[in-house]
Amino acid sequence: MTPGDNTPVLSGAPILSGAIGEYREFNPPAVLERHFQCVWSNTLRRDAGSLSAVVPDGCVDITWIDGDLVVAGPDVAVALSTLTPGSTVIGTRFRPGAASRWLGLPMSEIVGGRVALSHFWGALAREIAQRIGDASSTAERMQAMQGALSKLAPEIEPPPPDMGFAFNALKTESAGPGMAVILDRLDVSPRTLRRRCQEAFGYGPKTLDRILRFQRFLNLARQSAAPRLVDLAFEAGYSDQAHLTREVRRLSGFSPAAVLRQFGA
Repeated sequence: MTPGDNTPVLSGAPILSGAIGEYREFNPPAVLERHFQCVWSNTLRRDAGSLSAVVPDGCVDITWIDGDLVVAGPDVAVALSTLTPGSTVIGTRFRPGAASRWLGLPMSEIVGGRVALSHFWGALAREIAQRIGDASSTAERMQAMQGALSKLAPEIEPPPPDMGFAFNALKTESAGPGMAVILDRLDVSPRTLRRRCQEAFGYGPKTLDRILRFQRFLNLARQSAAPRLVDLAFEAGYSDQAHLTREVRRLSGFSPAAVLRQFGA
């Protein structure tokens, strides 16, 4: 489904996951901070539609949704999921390169997938999901999730820093440092960088670059009081507004104008 510029946000129509409710991030406990970027919750508005549009962000998460623990694999296109209005989803977001060590496989094997954590951890995942479900509040559920992961963390090797460097270099530079700079800093060949990115992110560095440029646009769209698309395109690192429009549609299914409306800009 691809909403056009005049598509209203109505019940039954997809809504960006970042605009469908109250999303909050928290720092993980010390024992988890080398493995996870953050712990998060997203409480859906009761008046929102049930169809959530999750867009690519270069990350892998463990999520707790309606009593089940699910691994949200790396996306290369929008993923639509049906959620209960008023419910709260919680999750933990892996640091670059960490997910493959916790799950025991390269991320290229679960690109675009939503896989039950029990597929990787068996009965342990079901026990953790039950403990989370037994908690009486969102805060207690997040504590239960973090507590279970904290017990496992000492047995799992933290990710090497190379993929974190590549991710942050592409995430923070609107013009991009250039692949040559990343290759030089990591002292690897293009083939090795592509292989390492596929293992860590599910796809190569060029796709990661596209996705993180798109995320820069989303962040600018949230923060700008009265944004103009031509300005957002320049600030995010697109060659022009037409380039922005093509990429936003490919990665989200929405036009840039529809994204701005959902964020209230």
